[in-house]
Amino acid sequence: MLDDLLTWLTIALGESGGIALAAACGWGIISILLSPCHLSSIPLVIGYISSQGKEGVNRSFLLSFVFAIGILISIGLIGAVTASLGRMMGDVGVWGNLIVAGVFFVVGLYLMDVITLSWDSIVPKSSLVRGWKGAFVLGLIFGIGLGPCTFAFMAPVLGVAFSVATTNMAQAFFLVAAFGVGHCAVIVGAGGSVGTVQKYLNWTDRSKGATYVKRIAGALVILAGVYYIYTAF
Repeated sequence: MLDDLLTWLTIALGESGGIALAAACGWGIISILLSPCHLSSIPLVIGYISSQGKEGVNRSFLLSFVFAIGILISIGLIGAVTASLGRMMGDVGVWGNLIVAGVFFVVGLYLMDVITLSWDSIVPKSSLVRGWKGAFVLGLIFGIGLGPCTFAFMAPVLGVAFSVATTNMAQAFFLVAAFGVGHCAVIVGAGGSVGTVQKYLNWTDRSKGATYVKRIAGALVILAGVYYIYTAF
């Protein structure tokens, strides 16, 4: 059934108008749901939002959206640079994966309360380590290691986009943008749900519920770091 869905999405990309855009969006959603490295973005953003303390629904959606945008920007830049160097699009090599894995280990241990990062003693609260700026930086760093994972799912969309770009640049742009919308939607939906739960359960940074979710997310982030090391070699 999955093969049939992928086949349909690939064929639908060649259609006109909304059907092609819906198919591109579908590939963006699948790039998260069927990719182990992309799925790790969900516990990462959930853990980050939980570590910020009590966040409303709108705020949680904002942090998730900015995190997803950071991922897309990083993927786009890495893809452009690696392609210009004659390497497979998004292939950052062993060191790129190891850097992302190292960040995951630190963030995961912090979320599990194994280590303490005294952000406030290093920089003001309004700095890059908090709020939407911190989410954006995490997204940028996370996107570094997603190259091959992303472009494997993005290849059908890029293939069609390149073929129609010579005659319809707008259609090519919207196809890639639709992929990005689908890709971001899953992350934003998962991250935004944290704010919904917090709203109805009145979680705070001291409540047991928030602590458990944060630690579980931390453990999943560490497992994602292990996965990045495994795939680096």
